[in-house]
Amino acid sequence: MRSSKEIHLTHRRLRTSRSRNKSEVKEQLVLFGATKAKIINVASVPQRSPFRYPGGKTWLIPYVRKWLSANLSEAKQLIEPFAGGGIVSLTAVGEKRVQRALMVELDEDVAAVWQILLSDDAQWLADRIVHFSVTKSTVESLLCKKPSNLREKAFSVLLKNRVSHGGILANGAGLLKHGENGKGLLSRWYPQTLRNRILDIQTYKANIKFVQGDGFQILRDNAHRTDVLSFIDPPYTVAGRRLYRYSDIDHAALFQIAAKLRGSFLMTYDNADEIRALAEENRFQIAEIPMKGTHHAEKTELIISKDLGWLKIM
Repeated sequence: MRSSKEIHLTHRRLRTSRSRNKSEVKEQLVLFGATKAKIINVASVPQRSPFRYPGGKTWLIPYVRKWLSANLSEAKQLIEPFAGGGIVSLTAVGEKRVQRALMVELDEDVAAVWQILLSDDAQWLADRIVHFSVTKSTVESLLCKKPSNLREKAFSVLLKNRVSHGGILANGAGLLKHGENGKGLLSRWYPQTLRNRILDIQTYKANIKFVQGDGFQILRDNAHRTDVLSFIDPPYTVAGRRLYRYSDIDHAALFQIAAKLRGSFLMTYDNADEIRALAEENRFQIAEIPMKGTHHAEKTELIISKDLGWLKIM
């Protein structure tokens, strides 16, 4: 990791550069359409993942589609090194925008769910969800038990994800109390909908490979390939510490790896000075994309790549 002094100096250079080139930065953002972009209504985007994932990218899917379309002639595979809820891989393969996807996730709990979702045990998981009665006592009882096998672990993780505040799986996350419209634990528990999503994944699971492991290493191993697209959505610099078990990553190293990728990549990040500085250091392009976060608060996040020219057609 870079020292705090190095980060401070980088931030100071970035602020100086901004003050000199405000008109240039504004021109770039207008070029990419960021200043005119509208907040995506997530209800208009197919919900393919059974996860209610904190930091999920359903809201970004229209932009992901444009990015994929701009690179279709070169792409044979999509790599998602920080898979999480997997919405980008599911969309890319489910809508036949890429031939296959490689999903990578370090968190063993999240990995357990994907291992079952992409196996023959997915039907069992779908049925378990439909037949489980969600009450405070049944949820607390199940979550207190140590799962006896992988598929029981997958169910336990998915249950916790759906009934916890914000879908947070990290230690310390509390269960929903009031929830949406006072429905409490049932606010985000839609058994038949979840079953349908799981069974839908079965129709194209042969085109998805899942690996529990280090997303950094997967990117390094595939950096030489021009036929690979990489969607990079790492734990963010601030919120990541609260949302994820493995949130402490070397952001500077990730940018250095991205700079060596021969295939196109699309990176997402929080709108932070440190990230803007890293993007500038590596000569990447940046655009601010509006979205609605927790409690419908409007904010912007960054999308970063070597070439954001395709944003002009948004």
